[in-house]
Amino acid sequence: MATAQVTNSPNASSKARFYPTRIDLSADIRQQVVSILSPTLATTLDLKTQAKQAHWNVKGLNFYQLHELFDVLAGELEGYVDMVAERITALGGTAMGTARIAANESIIPEYSFDAVEGIEHIRALAERYAAYGAHLREAIDKTEELGDADTADLYTEISREVDKRLWFLEAHLVRKSELH
Repeated sequence: MATAQVTNSPNASSKARFYPTRIDLSADIRQQVVSILSPTLATTLDLKTQAKQAHWNVKGLNFYQLHELFDVLAGELEGYVDMVAERITALGGTAMGTARIAANESIIPEYSFDAVEGIEHIRALAERYAAYGAHLREAIDKTEELGDADTADLYTEISREVDKRLWFLEAHLVRKSELH
């Protein structure tokens, strides 16, 4: 089978193999799209594990509700991991989705192990969801520019849900005094 490099950069996705496909996007376009999708895969995996970190370690007021919310967030992110990885492989790329790669290539910062109370976890996750949402919107624009409407649509679908979940997290941060 034919192979191609995504880029000459030192990241793991640049070492990934490319396979032939009958998808009517040029190999160059497919490689560029995979180079956009690969950091998304890493970040989505990282964010999923950070939501689980919050789920496992939350304490204090509203423990049960937050414990459940964080588990729902992690479950949704697992679905996005599959969507992104499968799009990479549909385009002929190799999904690079190990924990080591995710940690190395994620765009979000490491989770604070000092977070204990629910509000600390909510703030941490809200910051990461906001960064992830911005990344998704940038990817929508880039993949549209490349003429890959299907990948742009995938990003749009994920972006809508991530924005909704950011709203859920931020709703916990609003104080009555801020509403007036």
